[in-house]
Amino acid sequence: MRGLPRRVWRGHLDDPGWARPGLLALLAVTAVLYVWDLGASGYANQFYSAAVQAASESWKAMFFGSSDAANSITVDKPPGALWPMALSVRLFGLNSWAVLVPEALMGVATVGVLYAAVRRHFGPAAGLLSGAVCALTPVAALMFRFNNPDALLCLLMVCAVYCVLRGLDDARTRWLVLAGVCFGLGFLTKTLQAWLIVPPLALLYVLCAPTRLRRRLAQLLWAGLAVLVSAGWWVAIVELWPKSSRPYIGGSQDNSFLGLTLGYNGLGRITGDEAGSVGGGKGGGGGPGWGLTGLSRLFATDNGGQIAWLLPAAFVLLLAGVWLAWRGRRTGAALPSGQRAAFLAWGGALLMTFLTFSFMSGIFHQYYNVALAPYIAALVGMGTVVLSLIHILPWLRWSVLAGGAAAALGLLLVARLGRRLAWWAAAAGVAASLGGPVAYVVNTVGTAHSGSIVTAGPASGQPGMGMVIRGKKGSPLGGVIFGGGKRPKNVPGGQQGGGPQARGGQQGGPDGGAGGDKSGNGPVLVGIGGLLDGPDIDPKAKAAVQADADDYTWALATVGSHNAASYQLATGKPAMPIGGFNGSDPSPTLDAFKEAVRRGEIHYFAEVERVSGQRQGGYGAQITEWVKANFEKVKVGKSTLYDLTKPKSR
Repeated sequence: MRGLPRRVWRGHLDDPGWARPGLLALLAVTAVLYVWDLGASGYANQFYSAAVQAASESWKAMFFGSSDAANSITVDKPPGALWPMALSVRLFGLNSWAVLVPEALMGVATVGVLYAAVRRHFGPAAGLLSGAVCALTPVAALMFRFNNPDALLCLLMVCAVYCVLRGLDDARTRWLVLAGVCFGLGFLTKTLQAWLIVPPLALLYVLCAPTRLRRRLAQLLWAGLAVLVSAGWWVAIVELWPKSSRPYIGGSQDNSFLGLTLGYNGLGRITGDEAGSVGGGKGGGGGPGWGLTGLSRLFATDNGGQIAWLLPAAFVLLLAGVWLAWRGRRTGAALPSGQRAAFLAWGGALLMTFLTFSFMSGIFHQYYNVALAPYIAALVGMGTVVLSLIHILPWLRWSVLAGGAAAALGLLLVARLGRRLAWWAAAAGVAASLGGPVAYVVNTVGTAHSGSIVTAGPASGQPGMGMVIRGKKGSPLGGVIFGGGKRPKNVPGGQQGGGPQARGGQQGGPDGGAGGDKSGNGPVLVGIGGLLDGPDIDPKAKAAVQADADDYTWALATVGSHNAASYQLATGKPAMPIGGFNGSDPSPTLDAFKEAVRRGEIHYFAEVERVSGQRQGGYGAQITEWVKANFEKVKVGKSTLYDLTKPKSR
């Protein structure tokens, strides 16, 4: 016990004296960076914050990931990412810090695990560099201060790679099983995105693990069983639970989580065919929804500032590491097996994720790029340290230059400098290359972010970005295209409106709407209108909704999850989100809504300016028109409410 404090401060016995203080300083700076003025963003993404509030009130809502404590509908993801935040809110009460601090701590943990993974075979300098690059990636600074599922997913993927690398060291089954658990929990966080890096890691283990082939395959089967158990228990319960006594599965068109996983959250993200969702174009060169696809996608204006600062350096350093491993085998100066495996593991994860993001035609948001941050950071840290210790052939130096990898600039002179000067050159190159990301991180930390689609760094134009809501053929959901362009000043709630980019050759209207076929036979083009951000609730409306709210199952119902979330977070009372996130889910149907009103379960209906995501005659539009025809309109503050307990006199 006497040596414990020294061990905590010094770390591993073979580390230099500065290693552990450096790690502690890195973690402390990361923590300060990620929690600084964290409350400025309020509830950030209200869609998820409302679900967290519901989970803090109802264990059933917490289990299913319901949008409201009365369990009308779930969010459009599994609930794994909600659980840490819900437990925090149960402990500390509902406030922005209780919601967002768990995300910041996940960021600190990600940096720490990444350090441990890289340090194991490349030393503490590489570990510290990797951790710093990850922490200072703009999109990482954004998402570890936000409450989307990506923060937990990023942490779990880093843990999974760490476990696979430990398994490659000594072929112990437990590490493969732990990796499987990470992938299973990742599935409960963001479904199939968690499994993007499984193929390259599994192939790497089959080819490189230091044990006989039969045992490798058996270990992978155990890992697969761990994935199945850690993810499948929740899926099985949800699928077997009677639909009549659980919430509707948000984002699905058939009230099935498996349907949601394989469609909207699965293959639909690749092909763009996402029934009932806000989707992009299909195939090839991309579509109107989420920009052009291709290898240049992540370097374009709307994505480049989020992640691409060190992406060229990561690719060049990956190629250099693989080349050194191959050349070393021929010359007898091979990299150690652990270093070879690390380059292949982090590189495989980077390439698989990069190619998927580059060519997927479905929904793609800039903040998805956070998944790349630890892979880039690991390759930059490992590659910089390895190449700073050896002489590099001329072709490799020029390839670094041609790749535009500013972080590798100091490597150009390594062959002519001594080891000490080479370290300083590499450090100077890395420091210079981090100037841009640091500037973007500072801007990100100093800016409040809210809504569903957020970006790091200074605002950039996104021409052509629009959204398409798709429904089943013959359903009342139809298809709606939202034009791109900046929000006009008179569109409330911070939503983007339609613009001249709206498909069909129609110029967007002054209120953010767009033209379309008024007959209902073609797409009805409308502005986002509350789909991605809810309205501010003034005190009068808040007081009205809270009055006698405990006498009802839902204090209020309104179209769209973000509109409902605004009322729910303001009042603390359940608000029914008609149509779910996109306003396009068949939950509830008009008949089901009428029955709930007849039973006296809903007090108020809040009208929104536009019924986003609905073709003429859609579910939300049907319910809105029925309410308008049968109940008196009351203006309360800035809100337009209908008291569903007081029908119009006939």
